[in-house]
Amino acid sequence: MRGVVFDGVRADVVDDLEIRDPGPGEVLVDVAAAGLCHSDLSVIDGTIPFPAPVVLGHEGAGVVEAVGSGVTHVSPGDHVALSTLANCGACADCDRGRPTMCRKAIGRPTQPFSRGGTALYQFAANSSFAERTVVKAVQAVPIPAEIPLTSAALMGCGVLTGVGAVLNRARVGQGDTVVVIGTGGIGLNVLQGARIAGASRIVAVDANPDKEAVARQFGATDFLTSAAGVRDLLPHGADHVFECVGRVELIRTAIDLLDRHGQAIVLGMPAADAEASFVPAQLFLDKSILGCRYGSSRPQRDIRLYADLYRQGRLLLDELVTETYPVEDFSKAVQDAQQGRVARGVLVF
Repeated sequence: MRGVVFDGVRADVVDDLEIRDPGPGEVLVDVAAAGLCHSDLSVIDGTIPFPAPVVLGHEGAGVVEAVGSGVTHVSPGDHVALSTLANCGACADCDRGRPTMCRKAIGRPTQPFSRGGTALYQFAANSSFAERTVVKAVQAVPIPAEIPLTSAALMGCGVLTGVGAVLNRARVGQGDTVVVIGTGGIGLNVLQGARIAGASRIVAVDANPDKEAVARQFGATDFLTSAAGVRDLLPHGADHVFECVGRVELIRTAIDLLDRHGQAIVLGMPAADAEASFVPAQLFLDKSILGCRYGSSRPQRDIRLYADLYRQGRLLLDELVTETYPVEDFSKAVQDAQQGRVARGVLVF
């Protein structure tokens, strides 16, 4: 079986992976497509520490091949989008509708893969850069068969994170003003989340002027190549500013751009030991700094909602897929992502 394995030094495409059968409460999925997210690249460059060897990928969709005992919501042949959230469903946080806070879903990687007798870790409880993967039943969300799997794959991370941050965490309201710093895969989904929420002014900020057309397509009413121009458009500041790049100086910028009672939402992933600074006195104007894990999502609910919005023409998925690559072209997909050539590159099997 083919897949992308990171051995702690480099990532390579291999063709001799093996995977165990699904156990109770698990689903074996024949992966059709998987988006290449910067979180995968962050494992390779060390920004996200993760044990190796590991099968990469965490944004995928495919067809159910087999289910373990106790699984009733999906059957072989069903199309599913895969979430990374292997929450337990029984703890206090899950019971309160906060599965992203489930402690059993964080920091406990399993090893369902093997290669030459050596066990390999599963990245983000998902590992969608493999022809087949085993996930917990809660991670397999049924979707309509008419949604292209190359597009559906993106719902499992980029869409859940970006749109979810707007609707679930920030709770952007009708008529609010929004600034989005960074228009990569997450930023574009924040833009369309703000559009869906009914924001009156949506300002996209990205140093690359070539991204203006796609930013406006997804919902930006204005586009700037520098945050310095935001106050010209919004003299009092914005109700919500989303930092989608992962640079600590931009977190400070996001706070500085807020209006009274505004909130800065941090979505970008800086290095684990990075520190940000700001002027605490600003917070006495009822400003807030919000972290956001995985769009504060409830995947079984949210992915179904986003599938409906896609079918209504309100959520863009096909337009996110800039390029598809056979898995053998993983290195080219990485290069294109690093150089900002794609909104989202998708590996296909």
